Amino acid sequence: MKDPVMRYSSLGNQIVEFPIAYNRRYMVGDVWKEESHFFEVKAYGKLAESLVSRVSKGYTVVIEGRLTQERWVDKEGKTQSRIRIVADSVRIINKPKMEEPVEELPLKEEDIPEETMGKPFSSEDDEIPF
Repeated sequence: MKDPVMRYSSLGNQIVEFPIAYNRRYMVGDVWKEESHFFEVKAYGKLAESLVSRVSKGYTVVIEGRLTQERWVDKEGKTQSRIRIVADSVRIINKPKMEEPVEELPLKEEDIPEETMGKPFSSEDDEIPF
């Protein structure tokens, strides 16, 4: 992940955004291949505040949340879109150049603005999907 960037909505709500990379390894014949994917993450409220002060570039994190698709029309009149992850919780797995498991940053529902409320998957599923 890269350093999170904090900004505020027009109503004064905290919003933090940061990109993450996901590397998928797979085998073709006898050769390991790797492909990288990059995703933008957005978090709100107290989780956003915590992320800005507790994580930075190089951290390994597990994010639980939901996918959203943002659409807009660019200057040339073409419709653009991107997929983002809206984080419900973030767990720090490793700090840069450290191997210790560190901490968990839980998010309570009351910390999430109503417009971002959804039906996230169960937080009891601790399996890392990659």
